[in-house]
Amino acid sequence: MKATTKYFIYPENLNILDLASIVSMYRSRGEPVKAPSGEYFACAESRKLIKEAKYWFGLYYSQQAWNDYLTPDSGGYPLTDIEMDIMAKILYPQKETPVMRQEVEESLDIVPQLGFLIINDLRQFGFIEEDESNFLYLTASGEAALQGIASRVFQKPFSSDLFVSRQGKEEKPKIKKAEKQADRQIRLF
Repeated sequence: MKATTKYFIYPENLNILDLASIVSMYRSRGEPVKAPSGEYFACAESRKLIKEAKYWFGLYYSQQAWNDYLTPDSGGYPLTDIEMDIMAKILYPQKETPVMRQEVEESLDIVPQLGFLIINDLRQFGFIEEDESNFLYLTASGEAALQGIASRVFQKPFSSDLFVSRQGKEEKPKIKKAEKQADRQIRLF
């Protein structure tokens, strides 16, 4: 059971967006933004009006709120429960061998394409390593980041027991494939 919601969360219905929109929103998370002249943003945490904010999937956070949402040992990376799941699946693989990247991407509660982006970022931040065979390994800083997000979410260190209790979630969302103009059949009658 989660003890707090004071951490970053991807929107539940992110799968309604096309892939280009998901990538754009993902890439612009955490960017500083300034409200146009005469306008304001509302901080998602404090509900106060602010002129400058950090962007997160349609939400705006004051710098103080953003800092409060960052978890220990995250290195400034906005960790969510999805990143926690990725790192846990690498730390506690379901079998004796290390876990493959594709297995992790397809097992997440998000579209696999977003999982691909997140894994790339976790690699860039040094939380995970990937070998030439696409096996994933958690680094020491990744383990510390996992413990930081777990401590925030559950108010206790991450363990294999927590990982097992997080398994068996609902089916992952899919991105609906757009119809091509040539695939449409015109009804004449």
